[in-house]
Amino acid sequence: MRDFLTMAGSRIRLALLALATSTLVACGGGGSDVAAPLAHAAPAVQAVPLKAEALVQPAGTQDFPTVKARALFSPAPQAATLAMGPLNQAKASAQGDEGGGRLVGASRALDAASTAEAMAAQLRWTSTPTGAMVAALSVSAEGAYGLRLGLHVTAMPGSAAVRVYSQQHPNTVFEVSGQKILQTIERNLAAGDDAATARTWWTPELGDAEQTVEFELPAGTDPRALQVSIPTVSHIFEDLSLPQEEVLSTKINDSSSCNLDATCYEELAQQRNAVARMVFTKLGRTYACTGTLLNDAGATQTPYFLSANHCISTQSVASTLQTDWFYRSPSCNARTLSPQSSSRFAGATLLYASTATDTAFMRLDEAPPAGVTFAGWDANAVASAAAVAGLHHPRADLLKASFGQMVGQADCQASADESFSCRPTPGNYYRVQWSRGTTEGGSSGSALLSNGYVVGTLYGGAANLTCTASASSDYFGRFDVAYGTALKQWLGAPVSSTAGRVPVFRFFNVKTGAHFYTASADERDFVSRTYADFRYENVAFYAYAAPTANQNAVFRFYNPQSGAHFYTISADERDFVQRTYPVFQYEGPSWYAQPAAGGASTAMYRFFNTRTGAHFYTISAGERDFVLGNYPDFRFEGTAYYAWTTP
Repeated sequence: MRDFLTMAGSRIRLALLALATSTLVACGGGGSDVAAPLAHAAPAVQAVPLKAEALVQPAGTQDFPTVKARALFSPAPQAATLAMGPLNQAKASAQGDEGGGRLVGASRALDAASTAEAMAAQLRWTSTPTGAMVAALSVSAEGAYGLRLGLHVTAMPGSAAVRVYSQQHPNTVFEVSGQKILQTIERNLAAGDDAATARTWWTPELGDAEQTVEFELPAGTDPRALQVSIPTVSHIFEDLSLPQEEVLSTKINDSSSCNLDATCYEELAQQRNAVARMVFTKLGRTYACTGTLLNDAGATQTPYFLSANHCISTQSVASTLQTDWFYRSPSCNARTLSPQSSSRFAGATLLYASTATDTAFMRLDEAPPAGVTFAGWDANAVASAAAVAGLHHPRADLLKASFGQMVGQADCQASADESFSCRPTPGNYYRVQWSRGTTEGGSSGSALLSNGYVVGTLYGGAANLTCTASASSDYFGRFDVAYGTALKQWLGAPVSSTAGRVPVFRFFNVKTGAHFYTASADERDFVSRTYADFRYENVAFYAYAAPTANQNAVFRFYNPQSGAHFYTISADERDFVQRTYPVFQYEGPSWYAQPAAGGASTAMYRFFNTRTGAHFYTISAGERDFVLGNYPDFRFEGTAYYAWTTP
């Protein structure tokens, strides 16, 4: 949460409020305020809905886990070790709360792995029974509650596996494919982010002072082709950990005493299931904020996520996001963490960010856990004196609730020193006073609720300066303004504008080196359960489930002799294969894509493995280049067709 009151010689700086009218006293004053008239947002197009109801995720909804048991992989390799001393607290404090979130981790240089050459010198490669090569590096920091390692990636095979775990808990492993990391980097670069920042992939925060990163390269890959380094480590100095096996240390009960346990208020039982604690990293510094899962008018269960622009404003930072769900007490004032709590680590795609309403709007890259609520929202302006509520994670603590009243609107302006000032005049922000509860750093980005609907996003204020909440105000970016400006294109369409576009999942056969692609989640889950040699590599791209304008079917064949599949968009090639290669079993259309460029599509590249006879397809230019540079058996065949990198 951002402070707008500040005082000389203090971390709280004093910003004078320029009053536009005489009807409101300065924020933080003790007088009673007279509400100013509320201005309404520009009329929306009538066809666009201005309200959506909450959606409780149906029972049985499943996601694909990224945290797995060690038994699913080869035995852990012996890790090289790098040990860092204790954090210099003075330097950590000097990093400040730049960006407005709650600072929970400081940036530290790791000189011994700061270049690809230095990193390569640390890794000791050994082979696995499948011919893969594995190596690991353990990094520890004295006194840390957790670590995030910033992997700067220059070159990596898409079928590499990167695993993250701690030596203290080696059986709980986070795994991500090289393909997913390359996709993340390409998305960051496409957003125009700084190259060094865009090429840094941050490991998840797992709650230990030591973290091991393990690399597995597919058979036939020269380890020298892997070009990664770890120039920066984020040293987590506040305890953010979720319970892990026998460890029960958590970030609990650190917020001010006037915060109210959200579990005590059954009127917010549905809405609190939509709220997540956010942990994200900027330039090596790690922060905590709050975000809310939103429903859309089509009730598509797309994981749209709302928070504050001063928390996340770039794609590279959105890519570092991890979310902690059901991070609250199991019963009223229990002062313990609910066993339902769980984390997601895959980051998000930033769809819209604006300082005008301090809005950050994202689509999560990993489905939230079963049982969440997609919150309802109201894109109508809220009347003065309306009762409002908030749900948030002050100081990254368990979920808290606040209750108060809408005072009026405000025009808020940020300053270069990260403070801001507000005038009580019609503008893009709501002014709220709390009668019960408060907000603090870490509450930033949390939703303002009116009648249970999301109507605003927390920018900041002075409510956190004292537990006497009535003496000060908080300011929320107006959801109706953000919706009318941009969010309606995602949230307001009765059906998704890309209805029918579905993810195509990718597997890597660690024994044969072939890849398998499917647009069926059921087939994905069946393959994952049934075939131990098939390693899931994430969503490869997006295509259409049914034919639409300018789309052709992509046909699928199966070769039972090699166990590999072949895909083509060409009806002529399909017919040729059927006539010429009887061993290839035709399995019909798999999905629909474009035979030519256009419609925001991206080229799908095709290779032929002259050694195995299998084909390989990738939508990643980075992976294409890695294959061209490192696998001489792969003959490049050009563009197979055009698909999409986003849903």
